[in-house]
Amino acid sequence: MGALQGLAPDRVISMGTVSKSLAPALRLGWMLCPPALAEHLTTHKQLTDRGSPTLDQFALARLIESGRFDRHLRRMRTTYAARRTALVAALAAHAPAARVSGLAAGFHAVAHLGGPDGEQAVIAAARARSVGLYGMSACRAAPAAQEAQLVLGFGNVGERAVTAAIAAVGDLLRGE
Repeated sequence: MGALQGLAPDRVISMGTVSKSLAPALRLGWMLCPPALAEHLTTHKQLTDRGSPTLDQFALARLIESGRFDRHLRRMRTTYAARRTALVAALAAHAPAARVSGLAAGFHAVAHLGGPDGEQAVIAAARARSVGLYGMSACRAAPAAQEAQLVLGFGNVGERAVTAAIAAVGDLLRGE
């Protein structure tokens, strides 16, 4: 699917970052905005931001110009796809009834626990087993009237660790 900005470049701002694709600490991003907003946004950035590191910007520009950034992205897509596949396989093996959503959205999936309660208990039990899970309730501004949900991150966890973690908490995800 194409970017919305391409359909209405005079009305839509497109923003991006390398925080997920390269390094979170790099803190570099960009904006593609309508020409009418460019001066206002530039002034706002100058007044509210202490600036982005020039050397980091030059290094990123060189990565992009040389094609190495594209090669890195292709390699990482393969890596993340393997991690996502490991997560799906581990869930199928250890918690086959668990409903999972959000797999196409990035480096996390959401496991639906079925009932409105139990999120914090499952998180605490998982942490006691050295598995870090996070509840979706922490991502909401107000309590949800829907089922409890867990965030399953796989972006910075290797395939073996994903499989081992799901095996360790499979009974919790099954509600046992």
